[in-house]
Amino acid sequence: MATKATLSNSTEKKERLNFSSAKAVAQFPDFLDIQIKSFEDFFQLETRPDQRKNEGLYRTFAENFPITDTRNQFVLEFLDYFVDPPRYTIDECIERGLTYSVPLKARLKLYCTDEEHEDFETVVQDVYLGTIPYMSPSGSFIINGAERVIVSQLHRSPGVFFGQSFHANGTKLYSSRIIPFKGSWIEFATDINSVMYAYIDRKKKLPLTTLLRAIGYERDKDILEIFDLAEEVKVNKANLKKVVGRKLAARVLNTWHEDFVDEDTGEVVSIERNEIILDRETILEKDHIDQIVDSGVKTILLHKEDINSADYGIIHNTLQKDPTNTEKEAVEYIYRQLRNAEPPDEETARGIIDKLFFSDQRYSLGEVGRYRLNKKLGLAISEDIQVLTREDIISIIKYLIELINSKAEVDDIDHLSNRRVRTVGEQMASQFGVGLARMARTIRERMNVRDNEVFTPIDLINAKTLSSVINSFFGTNQLSQFMDQTNPLSEITHKRRLSALGPGGLSRERAGFEVRDVHHTHYGRLCPIETPEGPNIGLISSLCVFAKVNNLGFIETPYRKVEEGKVDVESAPIYLTAEEEESKVIAQANIDMADDGTIATERVTAREDGDFPVVTPSEVDLIDVAPNQIASISASLIPFLEHDDANRALMGSNMMRQAVPLLKPQAPIVGTGLEKQVAKDSRILVNAEREGTVTYVDADIITIKYDRSEDEELVSFDTAEKTYNLTKFRKTNQGTTITLKPIVKVGDRVEKGQVLSEGYATEGGELAIGRNMVVAFMPWQGYNFEDAIVISEKAVREDWFTSIHIDEYSLDVRDTKLGMEELTSDIPNVSEEATKDLDENGMIRIGAEVKPGDILIGKITPKGESDPTPEEKLLRAIFGDKAGDVKDASLKASPSLRGVVINKKLFSRSIKDKRKRSQDKAIIDSVEAEYDVKFNELREILLEKLYVLLNGKTSQGIYNDLNEEVIKKGVKYTQKILSNVEDFLNLTGLESLWTTDEDKNELVKELIHNYKIKYNDLQGALNRERFTISVGDELPAGIVKLAKIYIAKKRKLRVGDKMAGRHGNKGIVARIVRDEDMPFLEDGTPVNIVLNPLGVPSRMNIGQIYETVLGWAGLKMGQKFATPIFDGAEIDDIDRITEEAGIPKHGTTYLYDGNTGERFDQKATVGVIYMLKLGHMVDDKMHARSIGPYSLITQQPLGGKAQFGGQRFGEMEVWALEAFGASNILREILTVKSDDVIGRAKTYEAIVKGEPMPEPGIPESFNVLLHELQGLGLDINLEE
Repeated sequence: MATKATLSNSTEKKERLNFSSAKAVAQFPDFLDIQIKSFEDFFQLETRPDQRKNEGLYRTFAENFPITDTRNQFVLEFLDYFVDPPRYTIDECIERGLTYSVPLKARLKLYCTDEEHEDFETVVQDVYLGTIPYMSPSGSFIINGAERVIVSQLHRSPGVFFGQSFHANGTKLYSSRIIPFKGSWIEFATDINSVMYAYIDRKKKLPLTTLLRAIGYERDKDILEIFDLAEEVKVNKANLKKVVGRKLAARVLNTWHEDFVDEDTGEVVSIERNEIILDRETILEKDHIDQIVDSGVKTILLHKEDINSADYGIIHNTLQKDPTNTEKEAVEYIYRQLRNAEPPDEETARGIIDKLFFSDQRYSLGEVGRYRLNKKLGLAISEDIQVLTREDIISIIKYLIELINSKAEVDDIDHLSNRRVRTVGEQMASQFGVGLARMARTIRERMNVRDNEVFTPIDLINAKTLSSVINSFFGTNQLSQFMDQTNPLSEITHKRRLSALGPGGLSRERAGFEVRDVHHTHYGRLCPIETPEGPNIGLISSLCVFAKVNNLGFIETPYRKVEEGKVDVESAPIYLTAEEEESKVIAQANIDMADDGTIATERVTAREDGDFPVVTPSEVDLIDVAPNQIASISASLIPFLEHDDANRALMGSNMMRQAVPLLKPQAPIVGTGLEKQVAKDSRILVNAEREGTVTYVDADIITIKYDRSEDEELVSFDTAEKTYNLTKFRKTNQGTTITLKPIVKVGDRVEKGQVLSEGYATEGGELAIGRNMVVAFMPWQGYNFEDAIVISEKAVREDWFTSIHIDEYSLDVRDTKLGMEELTSDIPNVSEEATKDLDENGMIRIGAEVKPGDILIGKITPKGESDPTPEEKLLRAIFGDKAGDVKDASLKASPSLRGVVINKKLFSRSIKDKRKRSQDKAIIDSVEAEYDVKFNELREILLEKLYVLLNGKTSQGIYNDLNEEVIKKGVKYTQKILSNVEDFLNLTGLESLWTTDEDKNELVKELIHNYKIKYNDLQGALNRERFTISVGDELPAGIVKLAKIYIAKKRKLRVGDKMAGRHGNKGIVARIVRDEDMPFLEDGTPVNIVLNPLGVPSRMNIGQIYETVLGWAGLKMGQKFATPIFDGAEIDDIDRITEEAGIPKHGTTYLYDGNTGERFDQKATVGVIYMLKLGHMVDDKMHARSIGPYSLITQQPLGGKAQFGGQRFGEMEVWALEAFGASNILREILTVKSDDVIGRAKTYEAIVKGEPMPEPGIPESFNVLLHELQGLGLDINLEE
């Protein structure tokens, strides 16, 4: 067993032995695609402006521009947008507490359409719109110095939903609801009298036929014809006699016009009047014939006799309830319903309806909504029409009537075809929409005001408008979350999380059981295992390993096609949404099949919607790509998940995210094969960008010379060598440490994507969040009762579970009303001993050991007693008496803080006088001169490279952004022609063609694109230097200096720390035992950890036993294993391996007592288990209080460690003391130890003076009760 200590070295170069039976047929997609790709699609910065798609930011601009003033004289048009490089790097932003953001600029064109303003010239300007937070390469945002993640939201997809509910009397009520992307909701629903109503925004109710009249189906005849319900009969006596006894389908109206004189205007006005001769549903009798003929109507409508008119009874019932007869009446009725007022005229009333559902500005179904409507109703309306059409409304009503007649199905609201994902890009786009709409409003106002003056786009735009909307989204939105950064797994999982909460989503209180439940469409899309315990269960879920989000926001999962019982092994897997997968028969990935893909079994267990039929191979349509397709990353990292109960697997998934990175991590012996991919995609480690050779390595940097082709060399402005800095002791959000070390040597060849470093819970490029421990499952002197853990001292001695945690303490210096605060080591009334470690800025020295109460940063702040007289000021200036007017405002170490100072930083704004400013100007001039040389060198390199590409070629016409010709068509390129071009940055004219050779053109475009990037980098560096010289460090508003101290704490394993395995088997360290006292094996090897066997059977997580046995074999053989979930090692495989390793079958063997050396009676299961140390460490929880703060009203001690609070002696504890009759102790606890204010002070005094205890008084909470009762109007007085 001596191999234990050197395990990580002996096995890291060997490939893992994989037990998987199914061949890997699909690559995992990049795990952070959901964040990074979504953000890239939103900004489209890598795309040239002429190739940008109409989506994301580009689309938002296109929707809000052009902007015109009210008289359409001036037009502000949007041409393009671009961003400048960020002012600070990511690390600088984290240190200074700033936001990592880029300045967004838009190229806008302002022109005038009015001929009177001839002198108004068209202006094209680049306008600054504000700074926009920018995503870091690892998919997070840095907001005010903290890393945050925008979590994707799972919400109801726009479209139409058909549902049913039950009335109190048992009647089934049906409804269909149209949910738009933006705009008013409209719902059609039936009531208990079988009348169909339309509800607008869930409030306003009107009969359906009124709405139909308003959108152009004016007469009863039009409405009935939609559903083919009526038969038209010409009015003459012969025809009418034939139809006596049949029912009228529409009213018979006598219409006439009445003229009268308008008193105000004196005009003659004509009004149409309608008189109802016969109502609907009247049975025609002979007496009615003359009335109909006399009324002058040409035709009447009767119910059709043959059709299944019962199905459409609802339309007739609704017509009966309809109070209107014409389109005008209907429009005015709807206006009255919506506005609770009389319409001024028909036009206004019609405008209201058009605005609600038929106007692009106010209403949009979005691409998704249009797609869903077309799909559901079988329509073929163009995707560009994103408003409702008459056809939509009619189709929805027809579908609803089919539903009422049981010819169609209601929608399942939890089906993933009805829920979609709003990724970062979409959420940002909607925020930009809000910001730009606000901006457009102010632009319009400014245009209207600036009538005759000459103005430019810059004058119209207020940059704060957009920034404030975006910043409030990143700062306060529920979906913008502080990133969980405990280890790489928790980071990657947080970025892949899907939440049903947030604006426009559900709320915890309203979410029922169905929404939280696992649905059959979650298969391969949302993980059924990983979700929080507690109130958010089921509302927050995780994306499965193979799942992708498509451009409409629906989650897709891959399958392979199966035809006639043969799997298509040649083609790439196809990605399907939940809707496309419906009613397909899908087989599992690990069924038996031949190499050519023929299914080898006669019967196949398959999935079809929510069912599990057993079918013949020929009936199978699709097959899964992998058995772990069903689970998320965390769940896929649990080996033998198939042997664990789901509840425990859930705990296991969640606890792996809490594992702290250890000082000496180990990759698990028994893994699942996913560890490498997780470490790679987490973007924490340094990866090679392409093939190359390592040229230099030390603890801080790795330099690689990459291989490049001639063309790549030609279009690039960088050297082939690239240097990577390794992160050292960086504090994460949760206070854990990121420290990387290289794992390559000089001269090594590297491939694209190869991992070059390890550290931060990774080893050899694999995720390593814990340690492999030799374990015995047996009771040990009762110390591992109820999940407690007994662990060997060796684990502490050899730092197996030691982790380093970094705390950051900061103090800012402000300019107060009473004067400037100051950082100094000269603090009033403090001993020299206390300030011995402080430097001249009052900051503690690096390397100092910190104990509770030590001064970390010395600061004095002016005291506001009284304004000194001029004489006093003079005397103080002469004799330097400062102690009188300043108070100590230093930062001291908190009660539980012990550690070593590892870093300190001081940022300060420069406060300038005139002389200093003029000195700065000279420095800035010299810096600018330096950069001018660099810019010229860069231009020379560009001209050289261009000449190499274009030598001997002829121009096809080169244009700049304003479409002015820069190099005429037909001109032969020479060095002079090229050097005459003033600005290569603006040569993006759409008409530009450099040569007739397409490949050459692409190379030139690529070269100029790279030149732009390099030019912008230089420009950014220059701006930064200028800024640093003139302003100093950028700090949040109102702060003059910012001091930061970083303290590292080395946490060894202690009694009380929480540990866990990967199977939900968690416990607390109860005893750390000397090696020689631990149970040992026959060969004398002591075990490292003893777990209680009673923790296994009732919890049904047998996976840990499989892992233990296989782990022991791996340790003996020096071999690591990959056992993918649902497709891992079977019992037979493990038996074979244990035999090969020469260890007992099933790992059961006799152990010997470390104290006595005697053999234990029973065999115990022994092996190697992977254990994690979780973030819940006893050092953070330990807390005791003697005196401390009290609550203001009740005067009782506060609670909790953060408030330095006390332990609450609650109701039940009082009962316990009452039961013991301990009346004096109880009296003391309820008074002087709690809220008897006077008694407290007297008791303290008595203790100090050594006098007997005083009598307790009245507790403050009693007075609070009295005041409460008096507040209720009860006059209560205390009698002596």
